[in-house]
Amino acid sequence: MEIGQRLRFMRERAGLSQRELAKKTGVPNSTISLIESGKMNPSVGALRRVLIGIPISLSEFFAFQPDREKVSFYAAGDLSEIGKGKLSLKQVGSSLFGRALMILYETYDLGADTGRVMYGHEGEEGGIVLAGRVEITVGAQRKILGPGDAYYFDSRAPHRFRQVGPEKSIIVSACTPPTF
Repeated sequence: MEIGQRLRFMRERAGLSQRELAKKTGVPNSTISLIESGKMNPSVGALRRVLIGIPISLSEFFAFQPDREKVSFYAAGDLSEIGKGKLSLKQVGSSLFGRALMILYETYDLGADTGRVMYGHEGEEGGIVLAGRVEITVGAQRKILGPGDAYYFDSRAPHRFRQVGPEKSIIVSACTPPTF
């Protein structure tokens, strides 16, 4: 959980508005708002001053693990955009905090590519091509997949995705652990 999300959670849990917290701590309301929205990363000293108004110590603040609201369904508009451009990535859920699985809706425009340099990371990933054609390279293996075709591999193997064909490609994929 990011600092801003954590601060908002702790402030609301203490029953304080941003203005009330600002008044108690002498930290401007605008600063608290910027921190909570993720537009400002506070210094340790500034965060400490804000936390005094809750009151909670820095160690308690970072050690606290909030219970996640159990959301089971997401509308198309609820997906979080985590990549734009020729390769668009939308993740299910707004935060991966405490999750073991990441689900993506991937859109590859004509010529989109994850990059010439293949990459690898811990975990496993798999997906199903919904539209278009995608060339997937895993280690020394290379295959062009079309609608209905699927893949599953150990993500430690160097891999790359590249859109091929006359129409954009759409993939729904999952990986564990979350990597973005």
